[in-house]
Amino acid sequence: MSPIYPFAAIVGQEQLKQALLICAVDPTVGGVLVRGDKGSAKSTAARGLAAVLPAIRRAAGCGYNCEPDHPLPLCPVCSGGARALHDGPVPFINLPLGATEDRVLGSLDFEKALQGGKQAFKPGLLAAAHRGMLYIDEVNLLADHLVDVLLDAAAMGVNTVEREGLAVSHPARVTLLGTMNQEEGDLRPQLLDRFGLMVDVAAPREPALRAEVVRRRLAFEADPAGFAAQWQTDSEALRENIAAARALLPQTRLSDSLFHFVSELCCEFDVSSLRADIVLNKAARALAALDGRIDASAEDIRDAARLVLPHRRRRKPFEQSGLDQDKLEQMTRQASTPPPPSPQEQDHSQPPPDADGEQEPNPASHGSEQIFAAAPAGDIARIRVQAQSLGDAAGRRSDGASRQRGHYVRAEANPQPAQLAVDATLRHAILRDPDHFAVTRADLHDKVRVAKQGNLILLVVDASGSMAARQRMEQVKGTVMSLLEDAYRRRDQVALIAFRGQQAELLLPPCNRVEQAELALRELPTGGRTPLAHALALAADTLSRQLGGPAPLLVILSDGRANVALDGDGDPWRQALDLAGQLAGAPALVLDTEQDFVRLGRARELAEALGAEYLACDALTGEQLTLTIQQRLGR
Repeated sequence: MSPIYPFAAIVGQEQLKQALLICAVDPTVGGVLVRGDKGSAKSTAARGLAAVLPAIRRAAGCGYNCEPDHPLPLCPVCSGGARALHDGPVPFINLPLGATEDRVLGSLDFEKALQGGKQAFKPGLLAAAHRGMLYIDEVNLLADHLVDVLLDAAAMGVNTVEREGLAVSHPARVTLLGTMNQEEGDLRPQLLDRFGLMVDVAAPREPALRAEVVRRRLAFEADPAGFAAQWQTDSEALRENIAAARALLPQTRLSDSLFHFVSELCCEFDVSSLRADIVLNKAARALAALDGRIDASAEDIRDAARLVLPHRRRRKPFEQSGLDQDKLEQMTRQASTPPPPSPQEQDHSQPPPDADGEQEPNPASHGSEQIFAAAPAGDIARIRVQAQSLGDAAGRRSDGASRQRGHYVRAEANPQPAQLAVDATLRHAILRDPDHFAVTRADLHDKVRVAKQGNLILLVVDASGSMAARQRMEQVKGTVMSLLEDAYRRRDQVALIAFRGQQAELLLPPCNRVEQAELALRELPTGGRTPLAHALALAADTLSRQLGGPAPLLVILSDGRANVALDGDGDPWRQALDLAGQLAGAPALVLDTEQDFVRLGRARELAEALGAEYLACDALTGEQLTLTIQQRLGR
């Protein structure tokens, strides 16, 4: 067993350590999700916590971690009467991203079935983590079929398995510990809400703290046992504090006014889930118990709110998570010292807040350049690509069955399997004839895998001087925002190319951080000439680097008025058409931004050269529109 870095030796990360200690005191809080960059002590803190938790009493060899006073009838160790109990460490089970459902839920015990011809259940990871912690590194990359399993277990506290003639239920009360890097995608909302607490962490920015982190880490790697011994006293004190807080927790309470304060916070910060109110109460009481107090305070609720509420707020796409700290502090002060409810003391002389509203700021000027905001969502079309319209060719983060790639989720009978499912094959043979075990071709099963397929949307946006009219550029940005919102919901990849002046620029390479594309779009200046040929050449190069997967979708927003030649020589418009012809055949869409009274129709010609769907942006205003391009994507 590899040595564990002491929890007490972690430098900084106070909010992370606070969240983990809350779960240590009250496991019913629901676990902790830790989001942050690589190398910010996420995994170190999670593993270190398990080492300082008070031991639990269990029977040696028990695969279900049965409670001593409530042994399970199906447990072969605990159901036999006399058993040897001992105090052991709290289970800390790692859930691999590639685990199968059988490994997580449990499955038929082959050994007992082969030896005795009887069906017996072999407990899985959920049973092993009962009364302990289930740790999932990079939880946002967990396959959906495993997420569904965890949601069921987290909701009921019981794992139920019904398959291959087995019908088994056992307790599975686990504390979920998940870590993730947001650059690799978001978490499903249903699973996100199941995490009682969430912490955003980052490496310290103070040089002195960073130096101390490195100093301690190097000392640990040089002598793990000696380093742990140096922190043994602090670790024991922490363990005793957790045990004392657990004992005090049943006596802790919130006053009626603080109960109201909890609900007031959830309403003020627009939290939809009632689970937030419950967890916030529990977390505040746990903080009081850790401090040795029976009565929780408004400050305890404030500290708990920073962990409970941010990931449960109703958020629009691209809106950053978090709380208004000034408002939270103000409400905490009011809850700590509530004013007397006297009508005479109410001051009605104050004028109403800013009845005129905010004035629209002037666009930031950069010489001949300007930065325009995106048009409000209600003023532009809502552009979406329907999953049912695109089919498997479009990706759309849909589940695609595959015999070769993806997660192994189930097996199907197949006398000529491409990938033999040994477990299902043996199960079928045993159940077919338990007394005379033999595998025949009729028992063979094939593995069925499910892989996630994400579509790439490459946005090519004209930011030249011909787009400098405020209404035009605001509409273009608003239209792109609509496409980004759809990509955000479907977890597609996006890339953003902008062209203006003398060249095109890849503002955002292909990634699933849609928020970065939105930020780049908001800060995109407008002005200069129109290097359309440069943009198409850069788009072709970007698309050529995509290996495998569904066909990318190219979306061009421009009026088509090319006036910058490649290498400064030649006809810019003819070069743009030639490059469009080279891209022909790929799924593409041209949104015409031309709004002049006399129109050249260049964008339509560009669409014809690309073999792309053509739509005029001004025709989209004020209506809902769904783009069906199944034929383009199917080529």
